[in-house]
Amino acid sequence: VQLVESGGGSVQTGGSLRLSCVASEYIGIGSRYCIGWFRQAPGQEREGVAAIYNGDGSAIYTDSAKGRFAISQDNARLMWYLQMNDLKPEDSAMYYCASVLGACPMTVFQALGIKQGVFGSWGQGTQVTVS
Repeated sequence: VQLVESGGGSVQTGGSLRLSCVASEYIGIGSRYCIGWFRQAPGQEREGVAAIYNGDGSAIYTDSAKGRFAISQDNARLMWYLQMNDLKPEDSAMYYCASVLGACPMTVFQALGIKQGVFGSWGQGTQVTVS
């Protein structure tokens, strides 16, 4: 599945952005998959931010995202969103969405974080800069 992100930009501290991710290929009605949002700042490892399972809408967030970010989905349009509020300079990074067929391994994510190795398809990223 090819994913395309959009919605990045430059904002001031405390501002908001909504990132979007769309699947450019037909996945299939009834398919179950896990969608994750990741970010990578220059010189740093890619880190998971949030993930959602389309089957039941269950979601999980990394500690830095809790209370500020919200992941959501529009299954009919094969789109996923990351609403980011109260942005901080340390949120500046390239943001990626990723997908994998099947349920999100929430137990693994809770114990070890949202791991990029779980996901098989990735977008090209959208840049977020907070100043």
